[in-house]
Amino acid sequence: MSSSLAKKYPGELCVVCEQSKVEGIHLYTSFICSHCEKSIISTDTRDPQYKYYLKKLKKINTPEIYS
Repeated sequence: MSSSLAKKYPGELCVVCEQSKVEGIHLYTSFICSHCEKSIISTDTRDPQYKYYLKKLKKINTPEIYS
């Protein structure tokens, strides 16, 4: 990405790594960067890192219709 484009689109704050990133997905009202998305998907449920991801994902606010 060119520096001028990065200045126009600084990215969004990832709910997992808490860094500003340009590429990723939106889950309800939250953003998950591509790197974290790939890490979450590839982490085995027995891996200690899995609990870390669960804790971070609990921050995601669901729309009122699901509450």
